[in-house]
Amino acid sequence: MGYQGTPCWYELGTEDIRAAGQFYRKIFGWQMIDGGMEEMDYHLGKSGEEMVAGFMSTADQEDPPPPNWLIYFAADDCDKTAADIKAAGGQIYRGPDDIPGTGRYAIAADPQGAVFGILQADMSEMSVDDIAKVDAGDGAFNQNKAGHGNWNELMTTDPVAAFDFYAGLFPWSKSQAMDMGDMGKYQLFSHKGADIGAFQGLGNAPVPAWLPYFGVDGSVGAVVQTIQEAGGLVHHGPSEVPGPAYIAIAQDPQGAWFAIVGPDK
Repeated sequence: MGYQGTPCWYELGTEDIRAAGQFYRKIFGWQMIDGGMEEMDYHLGKSGEEMVAGFMSTADQEDPPPPNWLIYFAADDCDKTAADIKAAGGQIYRGPDDIPGTGRYAIAADPQGAVFGILQADMSEMSVDDIAKVDAGDGAFNQNKAGHGNWNELMTTDPVAAFDFYAGLFPWSKSQAMDMGDMGKYQLFSHKGADIGAFQGLGNAPVPAWLPYFGVDGSVGAVVQTIQEAGGLVHHGPSEVPGPAYIAIAQDPQGAWFAIVGPDK
């Protein structure tokens, strides 16, 4: 299939998925849909005709983690990739297991502790048109569409070791590296000929973590204002980055970190 390593899903774990859904609908215009799962409270965020994000309730979990976004990367063989993760010094927290009608997944952590997911899509449940969309890169991650995942940034204690770990799992390659002064290098990585994210030092992050960036149309500053008016906190930006583009880093009202990127300040 050849999807290995493609960012394919973004999932928010939070105690109040309805309040979270209202917030992100204001920010990205997502239509919220009940996921129809019998054993858990799970909603879907839809941008246009594409499903781009999941909202999972942690309200009934014992000692739930703080609200957080989880990035899933595609695996052509979930069980093999999970075994490779463990062999390379990572951990498997959940799975591999099946999601009826969706595919097979696992939740993992890299050797530095950053959590991520892997997902093997059940192609037998997909229409020919849906498969064609995936082949064309028209899924949850789409750098040409607002409201979709646009960039995937890892903050970690050891960017060099972290890249070696992920490059052993996925066909990622190093791209441009930018000197960030005291923060070290900002190492871009590419997949299928396009830059899709970066590795950097821990910075102000309390623990290693992946940070998802979602694309927005027009002014990032206008979206920043909407985030603040909707009860979120903006910690950085709008600021210009190479492209040129503008970014901002924020928390939703429940505390989950995310970032936005757009063409205008």
